[in-house]
Amino acid sequence: MKVRLTDFNENWAKMFQMEAQFLKTIFGDEVIKFEHFGSTAVPGLKAKPVIDMMCIVKDIKKIDLFNDKMHTLGYDVAGEWGIEGRRLFRKGGENRTHHIHFYQVDNPQIKRHLIFRDYLRTHPAEVDRYSNFKEELAQRFDSTSDYSPAKKEFVKEMEKQALLWFEKNQHN
Repeated sequence: MKVRLTDFNENWAKMFQMEAQFLKTIFGDEVIKFEHFGSTAVPGLKAKPVIDMMCIVKDIKKIDLFNDKMHTLGYDVAGEWGIEGRRLFRKGGENRTHHIHFYQVDNPQIKRHLIFRDYLRTHPAEVDRYSNFKEELAQRFDSTSDYSPAKKEFVKEMEKQALLWFEKNQHN
């Protein structure tokens, strides 16, 4: 898939809300909470225009029962897709609009994603640094299959900084 990197768009929050309302009609009481995370959830950050949504659920195994329904509604059903305990649904085909990540309430991935989002939301200089790095990569790589792995180490380092920031603020 081609890398589509764009400036931050205020509509991304609305797209998240609309999708959350729609998914609530499908999954009902299985969902405890919806979270908007990833680059489209950070004002000022350049991003691929794909909304990353987190659906925190009571029982991840029950989500598998919705696979056929989600498929008939036009979502790609991707299963764990490399992250144990996750269920991933993708919307929009080649012009993807949403990645919907389901996690059971006790999954440690939830905390990692939300701390990283909140760190970026409160550190504008890091947002600029990350945006510039993404722009450099987008100029070097045409395909997301090359772009995504190339940013992995950078993101890991930034996640470490986010975790240190979070731990420091927990003790203040």
